[in-house]
Amino acid sequence: MPSTSVTKIVTTCVMLLFGVLMIVPFLWMISTSFKTPAEVFQFPIKWIPADFNWEHHIKVWTGKNSFTHYYLNSLKISLISVTGAVLLSSLAAYGFSRIEFKGRNAMFMVYLSMMMVPPQVLFVPKFIMFDWAGIYNTHWALILPGMFTIFGVFMMRQFFLTVPQEISEAAFIDGAGHFRIFFRLILPLAKPALATLAIIDFSWHWNDYENALVFLIDQDLFTVPLGLQNFILENTVDYNGMMAAATAGIIPMILVFLIGQKYIIQGVSSSAVKG
Repeated sequence: MPSTSVTKIVTTCVMLLFGVLMIVPFLWMISTSFKTPAEVFQFPIKWIPADFNWEHHIKVWTGKNSFTHYYLNSLKISLISVTGAVLLSSLAAYGFSRIEFKGRNAMFMVYLSMMMVPPQVLFVPKFIMFDWAGIYNTHWALILPGMFTIFGVFMMRQFFLTVPQEISEAAFIDGAGHFRIFFRLILPLAKPALATLAIIDFSWHWNDYENALVFLIDQDLFTVPLGLQNFILENTVDYNGMMAAATAGIIPMILVFLIGQKYIIQGVSSSAVKG
């Protein structure tokens, strides 16, 4: 057997092992959510419960603090933020990649360097600004900052650089302006990158705990991460309920990645071709 084939087989087995190790905690979480309290600490672990107990899942969705409200809040924040982030990132990336102006690359490097600033450093300035603007303790305190993503601009710029410049030049000759070229020519070609950015950005907003914790006070405004934290605090010994709540919180992310995994691969690979 050639050495390259042996290397591929070994590499595949190692990656499979790591994949299994990563998925085991999720399988245990889902399994525990259907068990009775007595089955949680059984050893060896019983992966498939004898009787599937739906009581804990029903409690999560119909209890005192139903996850339905948290889901609606998270969906509202995530979808609006993602829509704005995809549009604004694409517009900024088009300017940095397709429009020639003095100091363009230097400005982009300065803009990119802001990724090195820890987001926690901005909590106090954001709090002061949001309080002044009257959006503190509202969903807009999460939505508006979420529409601006440095990573999104970087990713879309890298993709736009792979689009042949001749396409824009031909459109200019036909009398098209930048906005027409952007919406009619560039964006349709960038569907994989746009889908990838949307999926990644959605995951960021759906799992955003820190910003929601700092800028939201009223429980009616809480998102899924804050709702999950509340559930854990109120049910400190209900391990089955905790796992049911965690399962409810992670389901949208699993669905999003299952639906869009091919776009993630295409978008990341195409965005990494040219720097």
